Amino acid sequence: MNKLRTLGLVTLLVAFGGTATADTLNMQGASAAVDGHPTRGMTQQRVESKFGSPASVASPVGDPPITRWEYADFVVFFEYDKVIHAVAKR
Repeated sequence: MNKLRTLGLVTLLVAFGGTATADTLNMQGASAAVDGHPTRGMTQQRVESKFGSPASVASPVGDPPITRWEYADFVVFFEYDKVIHAVAKR
């Protein structure tokens, strides 16, 4: 009985022992994206060829790495080299 109780306790500790972490993505000053913006899944190379060079590029942050490219009218967020979100600037 004691071994069963110990096994149950170990199982619960393993199941609930991990901790979750996340990075916070600040999108202040942005609104929903409009037509004529990069779409989800586009590569960085395709975005640059279609919309030109970004006005600024933020260094990758977190794991997986999230990169932000800022254009005059919108901001594009990449995970690795693929677009995950684009928002229009206010």
